Amino acid sequence: MTPKSLAQKLIARAAGVPHVTVGDIVTCSVDLAMFHDSSGPRRLKPMLEELGAQIWDKSKVVLVMDHYVPERDDAARKIVKIARDWAREQDLPHVYDSQGICHVVVPQHGHIQPGMFCVGGDSHSPTGGAFGAYMFGIGSTEMLGVVVTGQIWLRVPQTMAMNWQGQLATGVCAKDMMLAMIARHGMNGANYQAVEFIGSAIKALSMQERMTLCNMSAELGAQTGLVAADSTTREWLKRPSEVADMASDPGSFDVEHHFDASTLSPQLAAPHSPAYGVPIADHAATNIDVAYIGACTGAKLDDLRFAARVLHGKKIASGVQLMVAPASLQDLAEAKSEGILQSLLDAGATLLPSACGACAGYGSGFADGQTVISTTARNFKGRMGPVSTQVYLGSAYTVAASALRGRITDPREVLV
Repeated sequence: MTPKSLAQKLIARAAGVPHVTVGDIVTCSVDLAMFHDSSGPRRLKPMLEELGAQIWDKSKVVLVMDHYVPERDDAARKIVKIARDWAREQDLPHVYDSQGICHVVVPQHGHIQPGMFCVGGDSHSPTGGAFGAYMFGIGSTEMLGVVVTGQIWLRVPQTMAMNWQGQLATGVCAKDMMLAMIARHGMNGANYQAVEFIGSAIKALSMQERMTLCNMSAELGAQTGLVAADSTTREWLKRPSEVADMASDPGSFDVEHHFDASTLSPQLAAPHSPAYGVPIADHAATNIDVAYIGACTGAKLDDLRFAARVLHGKKIASGVQLMVAPASLQDLAEAKSEGILQSLLDAGATLLPSACGACAGYGSGFADGQTVISTTARNFKGRMGPVSTQVYLGSAYTVAASALRGRITDPREVLV
């Protein structure tokens, strides 16, 4: 039999067929549909009412309020009210209001398991692929179809493997791996394929670091990002999977790219694209106004740990703002219990709400002409402030090191 990739196995399972081939168009049953206050009720509610339709299975729907909270103006209050009122009207069992960012909150509450087929009303929904599930982002019209029928059609994509061997150096993490891949292949490099991350360096990553890779597969232009489930996955989920772990068969990848983690240095993406990867040394003289540790991509507990390793017992540079917006209340609580949060606050950080915030351009945006270094996934012109705002992307290590010196800094220079 022809070797099958993990993506093909997951799709075949969802389609209820023995196997699928690249290019096949199949109808898949959805195990989970996730949407948030921006992508969900304010768009779905009127469409459902016009159709006179009902949600196919409320137990498989998750609503997260993360984009417009805390409400900063009348427009935000109206959007969030629609979401809250609709959730009550529908008696939805899985609603997370102001608990953090959807891509982190949903797996933390056990909604994603290996083998599942999931959709999300957000472009970073591929985060779920870190758990050996097939998850991708869809628009509101597609979500309407899912919410009513519990199904969605899919054209089986090719699988692109990103094979990372070797061991990451101190001060280098998954965000650096991702920026390196985007710099090499561009923002359409995956061309709506399934990207699977494999190799010894991937297996050595924590779950949250794997989430970073799958999250930013969107910036590669992929439909989804995947890491095969293993003992690390099961330990993080704290319960056995209902489905036997699946893995790609040898020889099943349509294309495979190779990387050496041991030679990777901290990466930087210059304004105004994640694909503008450059050596940090090229911008080492660039002074910064703001260092931002936030977003589903860069403010999970592991990211906060990275920043604390740099800043513990130190103070950020005069005139620099260090903003920290933990990705979820759970991560915030754990950061408090580990003493990580206190290290960041003692260094001069300002704590922001656990929400999408500046990353999505909904509050906490930056001022005209400021230079920012950020852990977010995107730095498009005008996304996180006025068009004159210059946003650089780096890991939490790099952002913390830059806050410490007041200029873009290679974290290896300050780590002890």
